[in-house]
Amino acid sequence: MKGRFAVLLVLNLVLMSTGGIGLASANEDQPAWRSIGIDPSLWTDGPVEEDTPMNETYQGNAIFQIKVSYVPSLGSSRINGAITLELFEQWAPITTANMVKNIESGIYNGIFFHRVIDDFVTQAGDPTCKKLAVYPLTSVECGSGGTGTTIPLEHDENLSHVDGAIGMARSQEEDSADSQWYIAETEAHGLDPENRDDGGYATFGIVRDGMSHVRAIATVPTSDDPTGEEDIQNPASSAGRPINEVLIITIDLIGVSDPDGSLRGIGQETSEESGFFASLLGSSSTIASFSFGTVLLLVVIGLFIARTEQPLQLEPSDSNLSLDAVLVDD
Repeated sequence: MKGRFAVLLVLNLVLMSTGGIGLASANEDQPAWRSIGIDPSLWTDGPVEEDTPMNETYQGNAIFQIKVSYVPSLGSSRINGAITLELFEQWAPITTANMVKNIESGIYNGIFFHRVIDDFVTQAGDPTCKKLAVYPLTSVECGSGGTGTTIPLEHDENLSHVDGAIGMARSQEEDSADSQWYIAETEAHGLDPENRDDGGYATFGIVRDGMSHVRAIATVPTSDDPTGEEDIQNPASSAGRPINEVLIITIDLIGVSDPDGSLRGIGQETSEESGFFASLLGSSSTIASFSFGTVLLLVVIGLFIARTEQPLQLEPSDSNLSLDAVLVDD
C-alpha cells in the first residue's frame, strides 16, 4: 500500500512541475519593454500644441527613442541627443506594428537622415542609407530603399500632421509605405488626406521630448541649401541631403506611456534584480531539464517499490463480498 501512495505522490509532483513550466512560458510572450512605465511629466521639450487628441498621452502606448548625432551648422561641433516619440497604437494599429517590428529588428541603427527640408520635414528610415567608408558615400539605393514589405495607407480622424508628428513616407501608390518615415518640423496639414487628391500621408505618432533636436536637424546645411540659415531659404529645396552626416545611432523601444503610474517602477525593479534572478531565468531550460530528470527518477523508484509490494488481496473475512456489476437505472 505504501508503494501506491508513493506513486500517487510522485505523479502529483509531476503535474505541479509541468504546470509551473507552462506558466513560465506564458510570461515570455510579452516583450520586456512593455512592462516599463514612462512618466510623461518628465517630457519637457515637446512640439507646439494644437487642439487635437494627439496632445494627450495614452496609457500603454509604445514609446521609442532615437539617439541622434549631428552638426547643426558649418564649422560647429557635433551634438548628440535623444528624440522621444509616442506611437498611437489605438488609432494606427497596422502602421505602429510595422514600426515596432522594424525597430525591434534593428534596421534603423546606424543609418542617416537622407532628406531634410527646413520648415517642412526631416526624413529617414531607409536601411540602405549607411555611409560607405566616408560620408556622403552610400548605397545607390539610398532614398528609395526599404525592407520589401509594404503596408496599407492607414488614416484615422484623430491623427494629422501637427507639429512633431511622425508619418510614413511612400511612393505615388497609396499602399506603398515600407520602412521610411519623416518627422514634421512644423505643422504640415497640406499632407493630410482631406487636403489632397492622392490619399494623403499617414501619421501614427508624435514627438514627446527632444523637439529641439528635430528643429536643429531641419536647419542643418544641405546639398540644396548649403547655408543652413533659416532666413535664407532655397525655394527649390525639395530633397536636400545634409552636408554633414545626421546619424541615427540607435532607435530603441524604451517602454510604454504610463500617465496613471500603474506600471512605473516595475520595469526598473526587474532591472535592479537582474543579477541573481536573471541568471536563474537565463538558465531556466537547464533547471527544467534537471527537474524533469529528477522527477522521472522518482517515478521509477516509486514504480519499483510498488512492484515489490504484495498485490492487494481480499482478507479471509471478506469471502462473502460480491463483485457482481450493478446496473444503475437512469
